[in-house]
Amino acid sequence: MICSTSFLSSDFSRLREEILSVNRAKWLHFDVMDGKFVENVTYNHLMLREIKKYSEQFFDVHLMIVKPEKYVDKYINEGANLITFHLEASKDPLKLISKIKARNVLAGISIKPNTEVEDLLDFLPYLDLVLIMSVEPGKGGQKFISNSLGKIEYLLKKKKELNHEFFIEVDGGINFETAKTVREAGCDVIVVGSFLFNKPNRNKLIEELENV
Repeated sequence: MICSTSFLSSDFSRLREEILSVNRAKWLHFDVMDGKFVENVTYNHLMLREIKKYSEQFFDVHLMIVKPEKYVDKYINEGANLITFHLEASKDPLKLISKIKARNVLAGISIKPNTEVEDLLDFLPYLDLVLIMSVEPGKGGQKFISNSLGKIEYLLKKKKELNHEFFIEVDGGINFETAKTVREAGCDVIVVGSFLFNKPNRNKLIEELENV
């Protein structure tokens, strides 16, 4: 699996050092929150510009914001490789997918735990990634919601039926146990945050998670 490291729980006063401590991870996950779609507020597109100075990782940008259509260009301009927006926040998901892909950036959709995975069906042929939230978006350190596994299995089945290759990503409550479980269900990318940044030897842990 690909490990996409979320640095939300890192020490922002020494962010460069924190990011470099997880540089084995192929992907770096940006949790963008606006205080409207979710309660918390994090950072904006300027964070990508700062981290681009010392990271060559794949920038995996998760927009937990209202009206994502208004802001995607700012994140693409600062180096996003993948933009994932929420189905619940977009009035015209297909139009937004097209807008992102027209900029030669991968397009993903995420759903909250209470959103039915079947609601994504019409969009799957156009997507590069689907992000299943296995916790309520907005804060780290929550427990993995077990019914997320059924959503992963559904997406894997649809990938085969559609003969279409999109990544299945899972975010929330990931540790060694849940990483193994989601891999077995069909997950391609795991987002790992507090589990990683609360420990030393992070690159070694990333290697273990990739091969769990």
